[in-house]
Amino acid sequence: MSQSAPERVIAPGGRAAGTTPRGQAVKFTVLFALAILFLLPMYVLFVTGFKPFAEATAARAWSPPQVWSLEGWETAWTALAPGMRNSILVAVPSAVISAVLGSMNGFVMARWRFPGADTVFTLFLFGMFIPYQAVMIPLQQMLVSAGLMGGLFPLILAHTVYGIPICTLIFRNYYASIPPTLIEAARVDGAGMLRTYASVVLPVSAPAFAVTLIWQFTSAWNDFLFAVFLTGPNSWPVTVQLNNVAGSMVVPYNQQMAAAVLASLPTLIVYLVLGRYFMRGLMAGALKG
Repeated sequence: MSQSAPERVIAPGGRAAGTTPRGQAVKFTVLFALAILFLLPMYVLFVTGFKPFAEATAARAWSPPQVWSLEGWETAWTALAPGMRNSILVAVPSAVISAVLGSMNGFVMARWRFPGADTVFTLFLFGMFIPYQAVMIPLQQMLVSAGLMGGLFPLILAHTVYGIPICTLIFRNYYASIPPTLIEAARVDGAGMLRTYASVVLPVSAPAFAVTLIWQFTSAWNDFLFAVFLTGPNSWPVTVQLNNVAGSMVVPYNQQMAAAVLASLPTLIVYLVLGRYFMRGLMAGALKG
């Protein structure tokens, strides 16, 4: 008769049995050191952004400002404001549309079998591995022929199409973890595919939507290659504008550091708002599919 694995004993105070106070101290010391290491670049960005131009180019990067100034932040915001607006107009619809289409595709791939389903799903996955550079020239020629070059629509189209494969994969794995009895109960009640999706599956899809929205928003926001290749000066997103915040002879470090912080704030806000769903949706269905 096989013996079950011994249960892990938790000591009073939440500490696992066998973990000494010294071991806990070492663990927290290492974690604190790693946190400092990862936060140090952000600290340098903030303190340099608050330095005047002369001090930012002369003082050490990690030293706090001797004179606090908003000059760098004001200049950076003036330079980035049009790009921030363009990036929001691109990232939000790209993330939402690709997430919705990926959700529908994932539901069909996970729960509604049809001839050639595995082949179709493989082709979807193949789209994840096509590099941007491989489609640049054909995509530009197609957009020029359609008279769509230079605006924001080419960026929305490119990021939506590129986002569908990864969104389909995430939703397909997530929907594979939904109990089949729920789907069968809806079928017994006479619900078709669309009714089952809207009434049963969609209400429990918040974690998967959080993952795909974060992923797609971040991907579209941080893109530079498509942005500089498919748009014109009036439609440049924040990544291109950030690249242009540079001096010709002397580098304005305070402006560049402040601009880097401003450009990263929207993605940070998205993670803070949807982060509690992120790991839950990312791991759902990991053992299935």
